[in-house]
Amino acid sequence: MKILVTGADGFIGSHLAETLALEGHDVRAFVLYNSFNSWGWIDSLPKERRNLLEVFPGDVRDSNCVRKAVKDCDMVFHLAALIAIPYSYTAQESYIDTNVKGTLNILRACLDEEVGKLIHTSTSEVYGTAQTVPISEIHPLNAQSPYAASKVAADQLAMSFHYSFDLPLTIVRPFNTFGPRQSARAVIPTIMTQIANGAKKLRLGALSPKRDFNFVEDTVSGFIAASKSPNAIGELFNIGSGQNFSIGETAHMISEVMGSDISISEEGERIRPKNSEVEVLLCDNSKAKKLLKWSPKYCGEKGFRKALKITAKWFSSPQNLSSYKSGIYNQ
Repeated sequence: MKILVTGADGFIGSHLAETLALEGHDVRAFVLYNSFNSWGWIDSLPKERRNLLEVFPGDVRDSNCVRKAVKDCDMVFHLAALIAIPYSYTAQESYIDTNVKGTLNILRACLDEEVGKLIHTSTSEVYGTAQTVPISEIHPLNAQSPYAASKVAADQLAMSFHYSFDLPLTIVRPFNTFGPRQSARAVIPTIMTQIANGAKKLRLGALSPKRDFNFVEDTVSGFIAASKSPNAIGELFNIGSGQNFSIGETAHMISEVMGSDISISEEGERIRPKNSEVEVLLCDNSKAKKLLKWSPKYCGEKGFRKALKITAKWFSSPQNLSSYKSGIYNQ
């Protein structure tokens, strides 16, 4: 099929675009236009894989640009978004423009171009701190950051297009994805880049929050399973491992995997405002297992450690590590 992937220059988007191209699809990779002519993580792909992609520089905030990108596509995976939570505390308007208005542009273009299916990306952050665990798709929405609020709005807008105009779409709600190419605004790359650069005392935010960490390979397979399932239209699916670990526990597991003896200090600038911190996320993935026939490959502590080893090996490569500024706080 002819498939558009927005946010293909980013972490999950680059893995998804690469996987779809290797499966034989004709993939148009929508990347954020910039004067450096950078294609993000697509630039890091081996030439033979990079050449499988049709790269489309643009901006989801521009409706004309989006319409050109969507034209002639059978399916659209919409991943383009601003995702850093701390940055959303100061740049709220940017999050509305990209995450809400950008999604509106995608929805209108998909409707007008009669796209066969749209896969819209949500986030587990829309649930806020778990009121019941594990968190199923019917858990109340409780945005505790401007970022989360923008994603709640985008999700609701997307579903309204399905109800109002019969737009064939599915919402995929990944929990905390990690793996190679992730930015250091996320905790696992923050830990790994500090250790790989020789730090013995890690500088982190709050250590008590628990997260359901999902390896990027499992997240990508969840997206693809949703795109192929006849049961997915008009549905929302959690994609997560079904297990969680505290940030402190995760840091010590990573130190073991990377063979480093570390201590940890909590830094004030890395800690979210008290009522904005999401304390517990734990995915109920039973709906995806039942309707999509999807299940995580890297599950249980053994699977988590295996995925951490793969990720740590990537971050420990001098070539990859040089792309990160581990000495400063990446919002």
